[in-house]
Amino acid sequence: MIKFFRSGNPLTVLLLLVYTIFIKFYYILHPQTYMADGSEGILYRLITGWFDRLVAGNAVFYTMLAILLLFLQALLLNRIVNYHRLFSKPNHLPAMCYILFTSLYQGWNVFSAALLVNTIMLWIISSITELYNRSSARDVSFNIGFALGIAGLIYPPAVLCCALLYAGLLTMRAFRLAEWIIALLGLICPAYLLGTYLFLADKNVWEVLPRLGLEMPVINDYKVWGALIASVLFFALGWLLLQRTFKKMLIQGRKIWAVLAIYVIIAMLVPFFSLHFSPANWVLALLPLSMFAGNVFWSINHNGLANTGHFIVLAYAIVMQYFSH
Repeated sequence: MIKFFRSGNPLTVLLLLVYTIFIKFYYILHPQTYMADGSEGILYRLITGWFDRLVAGNAVFYTMLAILLLFLQALLLNRIVNYHRLFSKPNHLPAMCYILFTSLYQGWNVFSAALLVNTIMLWIISSITELYNRSSARDVSFNIGFALGIAGLIYPPAVLCCALLYAGLLTMRAFRLAEWIIALLGLICPAYLLGTYLFLADKNVWEVLPRLGLEMPVINDYKVWGALIASVLFFALGWLLLQRTFKKMLIQGRKIWAVLAIYVIIAMLVPFFSLHFSPANWVLALLPLSMFAGNVFWSINHNGLANTGHFIVLAYAIVMQYFSH
C-alpha cells in the first residue's frame, strides 16, 4: 500500500479517494450534524445557520461535507509539500497520513469551526513558505494577517495562530518592524469591517470580539488518548528521522520544516483557549503533523516495515470505529 502513495503519479489521487471512502465508511454510516458547543465565532454561526435553512440540519449532509473537506485539504496539503520539494521526490504520503490520522477519532470527522479553519490555514502556511524569496513581504504579511482574522471570526482561538505568523516572519526573513505592524493591521481588519457592518445594521458590535477562555480538562476518553498518543508519536518520530537529511536540505527547506514544527506545537495548544474545550479541535494540529508522519513512511526504505507501521495504525482506527464502545 505504501509504495503506491510513494508515487507522484496524479492517478494516485483516485486511490486516495478510495482509501478515504474505505477508512471513513463508519462515519458515513453513523453521520453527525455540525459541532456547536458555544466556542464558535460569528461567521461559523452564520454559515451553519445558512446550511440549516438549506438542509434542515441533515446529519448526512454535514458528514459528507466534512469528509469532502478532509479529502480536499489532504490534496491541497500534498500540493504544498510537493511544490516546495519538502521531500526528495513528489509523493502522496502526507495526504494519505492526513486521511489516516483524522480517522483515529470521530470528532475529527465532524463538521466544525476548527475543520473550516484548516482550509484557511492551508493558504496561510503556503504563503508563509513563500516569504523567504521575497524582497518585500508587506503585502503577504497583511494578507496572512487578514486570513487569520477571518479564521478568528470562525473559531476565535485561531487568532492565537498569529504566533505562527510572527514565528514565520522571524524564521523566514530578517526582522522588519513594518512587516510585523502590517500583519497586525491585517489581523484586526476583518473584525473592524464586520463590526462596522454590525454597527450600521444596529446589531451587537461586540460579537466580533474573540471569546476566549482557558480550560485544562481531565480527559477520560481512552479513544482521545489513543489518537493523541499515536499522532504525537509519529510527529516525534518524523522530526527525528528528518534530522538524517536536515543538513543536506536547502536553507529554505530547513526553515519551512522548522516553521511546521512550531505550527504543530501552537495548534496543539490552541484548543485549550476555547470557552469549552473539545478534543475535536485538535484537528488543527493534524495538518502539519501529517507532513511529519508522511516523512516517517518516506524515510523507512523497507517496504515491509513501512507497510507494517501503516497497517498497525489503520487496524487501530478500524477497531476503534467498529469494535469499541
